[in-house]
Amino acid sequence: MTEAPSLHVVILAGGRGLRMGTRTPKVLLPLAGRPLLEWVFRSVASLEPDRTSAILGYSADSVTSLIGGRDVRVLTKAPLLGPVHALTALAEDPDFASQDDGTVLVFPADVPMLGAETLRALLAHRAQATSVLTVVAAIADRPYGLMRVLRSDGGDVVGLISEKEASKPQRAIRECTSGVFACTPAALREGLAAFSWENVERERSLGEFVAALRRLGHEIDTITAKVPHEVRGINSQTELAEASAIMRQAKCEELMSAGVTIIDPATTYVGPDVEVGHDTVLHPNVYLEGRTRIGAACEIHAGCRLVDATLEDHVVVLNYCVITDSHVHAQAQLGPFAHIRPGSVVGEDARIGNFVELKKTRLGRKSKASHLTYLGDATIGEDVNVGAGVITCNYDGTHKHPTVIGDGAFIGSDSQLVAPVTVGRGAFVAAGSSITKDVPDEGLGIARSRQENKDGWARKRRAGE
Repeated sequence: MTEAPSLHVVILAGGRGLRMGTRTPKVLLPLAGRPLLEWVFRSVASLEPDRTSAILGYSADSVTSLIGGRDVRVLTKAPLLGPVHALTALAEDPDFASQDDGTVLVFPADVPMLGAETLRALLAHRAQATSVLTVVAAIADRPYGLMRVLRSDGGDVVGLISEKEASKPQRAIRECTSGVFACTPAALREGLAAFSWENVERERSLGEFVAALRRLGHEIDTITAKVPHEVRGINSQTELAEASAIMRQAKCEELMSAGVTIIDPATTYVGPDVEVGHDTVLHPNVYLEGRTRIGAACEIHAGCRLVDATLEDHVVVLNYCVITDSHVHAQAQLGPFAHIRPGSVVGEDARIGNFVELKKTRLGRKSKASHLTYLGDATIGEDVNVGAGVITCNYDGTHKHPTVIGDGAFIGSDSQLVAPVTVGRGAFVAAGSSITKDVPDEGLGIARSRQENKDGWARKRRAGE
């Protein structure tokens, strides 16, 4: 058995993207919750390449930060004059100069929707192809902005031409590409050697690169992506928004096919790594981001945003709640207008009401905080009732301090628990108290001024006496 040819993936991530109108490198702009470059890494990961290189240019340090600990060889080329010029960084790499066999897959980082299935088809085609270079193409109803594939009367690929350079008849061609291709290492070196790279003043287009290989007598061919939008490149904020809508719709369709009810998919934003259980209902304008996990038979009402949150089964989240990096146990109900901040845990069958904020707090089973309350750095037991307007005063200006409330305790409205402090099991805190000392089990904590009534005071004031 012969050894499979090696695969070298080359990601072109050096352009600024001037048409995006932003100083942020185009490849770092977010698409459906992830940077464009992240989507390309995801697409190629399933191919298990032998080597991955990323060619950077504009704001290389920022892009390198996103690459992080990945096994990616970083090459730089600045200033950059288009994707073909970027590939000269690869040609100058000694490791590539010694690569004779295998396949080089060139992948512009602004083509984020190209799926692993199409890439595998490309590699399978290259394993049997007589051509030296294969372009990923698509038949698009609206090929505006993409390169057109030019063919001879016999159907052979004779060139590529950009939208800007195309004649009117050429612009009517529906077969198009955004520049993803695979070729032999030798063909890449030959094509680059056909140009003079000294005192470069303009871009060399992929069409020119293909034309150079054609002049050398090489054959070029294509494979066709099954879904036309896979080859769409991102060159404007409008195209970024359109691609995001496509990817959100695909995610919603995936969830609905698994038994999730989405009332209005057009206004429901679900990130690529989110999981939602069957029989859960998502209302309009719900945002599920990061690695959020939602169990079965939950209901998330309109306007809620969940980021890296975990909800177990049968949880109800009423309108306009924010839950971040927290865990909500089964049968709990939250909202409306609740804010669950990072590090919080809401117990089974617990209740969090309107305008209640939790921060790094554990609320026990069947406990409830129904309205207008802040609970920070607190550990709250089971069957605790927290009244309206209660505050755990957890910050002294320098350090955070804990509050502990035992099972079955009752915290009266408009009370302040000045941490560090403990309220014992079954204890009561009288309404309007500022508790600065521990309250023992089954005790009553009361800390407020004595009321004094002055008979007739209001009548005398009105009379001017």
